[in-house]
Parts: sequence; C-alpha cells; structure tokens
Amino acid sequence: MASLLIQNGRVIDPSQQMDRVTNLLIADGRIAEYDTPPGEQHEIVDATGKIVVPGLVDVHMELREPGCEEDETIRSWTAAALAGGYTTVACTPNTDPPIDTQANVEFVRQKAARANNCHVVVLACVSKNREGQELAEIGSLVESGAVGFTDADRPIHSTELMKRALEYCQMFDVPILNHPEVLELSHDGIMHEGLTSTVLGLPGIPADAEDVMTARDLRLAEYTGGRLHLMNISSAGSVDLLRRFKARGVTVTAEVCPAHFTLTDEVLRTFDANCKVNPPLRSQSHVDACISGLIDDTLDVIASCHAPRASEKKLQELDRAPFGMINLETTLALVITKLINPGHLDWSKAISKMTIKPAEMLGLDKGTLNIGAAADVTIIDPTLRWQVDATKFRSRSSNTPFDGWELEGRASCTIVDGVIKYTL
Repeated sequence: MASLLIQNGRVIDPSQQMDRVTNLLIADGRIAEYDTPPGEQHEIVDATGKIVVPGLVDVHMELREPGCEEDETIRSWTAAALAGGYTTVACTPNTDPPIDTQANVEFVRQKAARANNCHVVVLACVSKNREGQELAEIGSLVESGAVGFTDADRPIHSTELMKRALEYCQMFDVPILNHPEVLELSHDGIMHEGLTSTVLGLPGIPADAEDVMTARDLRLAEYTGGRLHLMNISSAGSVDLLRRFKARGVTVTAEVCPAHFTLTDEVLRTFDANCKVNPPLRSQSHVDACISGLIDDTLDVIASCHAPRASEKKLQELDRAPFGMINLETTLALVITKLINPGHLDWSKAISKMTIKPAEMLGLDKGTLNIGAAADVTIIDPTLRWQVDATKFRSRSSNTPFDGWELEGRASCTIVDGVIKYTL
C-alpha cells in the first residue's frame, strides 16, 4: 500500500490533546509518524488551511436495508457517510426483519464489506423482533459481531426487561442504548406539546414522556452498574437528570442530534413533514439546555440520528408522514455553524464528541490519530461556505429541513484505512 502524506494541516486529535500544524504520514493503512518532510515516495494531500481530525464516528443511524430499500441502501448510506466525513458508523436494528439473529448481523456486515465505503458496526436488538417481551440471544449476537444493543426507535418499555438487559450485557461489556419515551404519555403526538402545538391544533408529545423514561433508565443503571447510553436527548429535564446522576458516578453516556441544538418547534408552523422527528423539535429553552449539556459534557456524543424516508412518504399529511430526517451530510457543517463558530464549543471538544467519545462508548478502537492506529482520517475545510442542496446528496432520500440553508465548513476528504474514499 502506497504511503500518503497529509501536509501542512492543523491536526486536532482530542485523544492526544493535540492541536498543531504538522505533516501526518500514513503508511500501510496506519498512522506512521508526524512531522514527516515531503518526499517523492509519498502521495501528497495538501491540507493547508484545513483541519485534520480522526475519522468521524457515528453511533446512531437508521439502516433501511433490508425492508425499505426505497429509503436507503447500505451502499448509498455508507456513501453518504463518507461525504459527511464519517469513517465508522453504527446502524440501528429497525430493519425488516429486525437485526435480532446472527444471520441478520452477518447480512449487514457482508453487504457493508461489499460496498467497501466506510466501516460499519452493528447494533442488534435488545428484544426479539423488537417487541419488548423477551431478550434477544445477546451472547450469540455479540459472537457474530454486534457491538451494542437497542430496540432503536422503540423504547424498552418493560422495566424488568431493561433491568435484565443491563445486567446481562455486563457479561459481555457492551452497552444498552435506549430511546427514552413513555408511550402512554406521548400517545399519537406529532410535535412538542407547548404553546405552538396549541396554536396549530396539533397533538403534542410532552417533554415528560422523555424525562420519566430517562429517570427510570438512570436509576436502573445506577442499581445494576450496567452500561447505559441514552439516545436522542432533547429536553431540559433529561439534561438536568443526566447531570445529577453523572455527578453521582452512574455509568451513562448520552447523545444529542443536530435537530435538537439547531431547530425549535416554531418551524412546524410551515407544516413541513421534514421537521417531524421523534423526539420532537422542542422550544428554545430545551434547545438552550441541550447546548448547555454539550458545553459541560453532560451530553457526551453528537450523533447524526440519520433517518432516511422516501419522498412519497414525507409528502403525506403531517399526521400520517413518518418521523425522521436525514443528517449524515449536514451534521458536521451544523456543528461548525451552530456550535463552534458561535463559541459554544471549541474545535477540540466538538471533535471529541464526534470521534473518541462515541468510539469509547461502543468499545471501538477508533477515533484517534495515535501512532499505529488505523488511518481513518477526515480533512475539514472549516471556512467553506456552501448551500445545502438535497438533490445532490449521496443518500437516496432528501428529507431534510436544512435544504437551501447556507452552512459553513465541510469534509473535503475522507480517508479509510489509508485509502482516500471521498474528495469534495
């Protein structure tokens, strides 16, 4: 394998507390050394004026194959990930059939290997068929390569099942990822329950639906000592609960997606189904709380929560359209535009929440540019201004409320195992 020299880039690697301009040499698919002088034997990538970071890691993306290939395929999904700067992605098991058997885990891994884009790791079902009644075969799923367990957008409703899952997964040192929502409180809600939902006459999903489940899960994690990761945090109450339980030493991590630090429920005044997500877009006070949680590390991970839906599905009436928006190709730019540029996060903290923190949560040897590490690298043009055009996305779907937005910053080159897989 030819050597690759990334020249004159500002290397930011939170795993090493590194932030300096240097040359980075990649050889045989590994990080070889820093400060390497140029040489004819190296292929040169000029990163002058750009930022070089570990390949981005995402812990929460909906996989639509098998079952809904009209929304997304593994090939298009991983291609979109590369365009967004991601080199490792974790898929949730809400496929048809769900990923609750060894054969289904192996199917995803084989299709991803055939696509040959980025690294794909599999999150398998906590319960058989995602029905919340009986634990899936956790041991055999770990053996087949599953790195964590979740029922995806279906909350683990049974407290007993959640407790047993947390206890059982300690044997394998893998996390349980749960979407915190009490379905009896959310009912058939469409948007955040508040003033805007009342004005629009739309059924609401109260913040309490998230907060009550968050409190339950945190208490179970404290009791069992199991590894808990809370998905899709969106409410001020949940951020406060996480802050308090973390101060007590509970083993928990949590994520937030771009929608919940960028948009409020006011955008639903347009009745745009692309703004219909679960948990819903909430009021400004909740958005401010999520940003505060990112600043003080209450929220550990920034996840894309990529949820592709075919156009014909999102063109239905708001109450019938499915939840979800695509985020793979806009998450990095939204982090730069909405968090870094306004001064909420510095580059190192923001990158840590998209590299080493998610990698550690899943127990992956990723998210670092240490000497000897796999050469997964993302090069970012931090000042590039561009307009979002969903028709040019690599994803099969275009369900984004950010279409037409002008954003700043974008991945200009994505390298996987020392091979350039994407250039802008």
